[in-house]
Amino acid sequence: MTESPKIEQYKQLIVQVQALIDPECSWLANYANVIAAIQSTFHHWWCGFYFVNQRQELELGPFQGPVACTLIGFNQGVCGSSWARKETILVPDVHQFEGHIACSSESNSEIVVPVIQNNHVIGVLDIDSVNFGEFDEIDQHYLELIVELLPEMHPVHV
Repeated sequence: MTESPKIEQYKQLIVQVQALIDPECSWLANYANVIAAIQSTFHHWWCGFYFVNQRQELELGPFQGPVACTLIGFNQGVCGSSWARKETILVPDVHQFEGHIACSSESNSEIVVPVIQNNHVIGVLDIDSVNFGEFDEIDQHYLELIVELLPEMHPVHV
């Protein structure tokens, strides 16, 4: 049985991310490269990180795509909900997600993966698509693997 092209892309992406992570570089350089690698592989509408800041809000981090919301509250929108639940959220149609924060009217589906360190959410990986139903369990599985490579690189101590 052959693997789907998406699984093959993710397996190659995992290898690339592992090679890109440089312990001698800052968290910013590493997170920026990870976002660039995801974006260059899949060409999503928007792809980036938000980090929990000292005011307990999600604050925009490295991303690729059009301008974005800079602050998101706890349990607000898909990102804030993922933070509150400490779990990945797949949204096939963001227009049906109660409380969705529309940073861009072009976004139609979304996946948000929490970045967890010492049992605390320190940030989220947020990816948006112009296509409805873009993300599935394959995306969830591999994006969670990618996020697991990163937890010790956060800029703020929890």
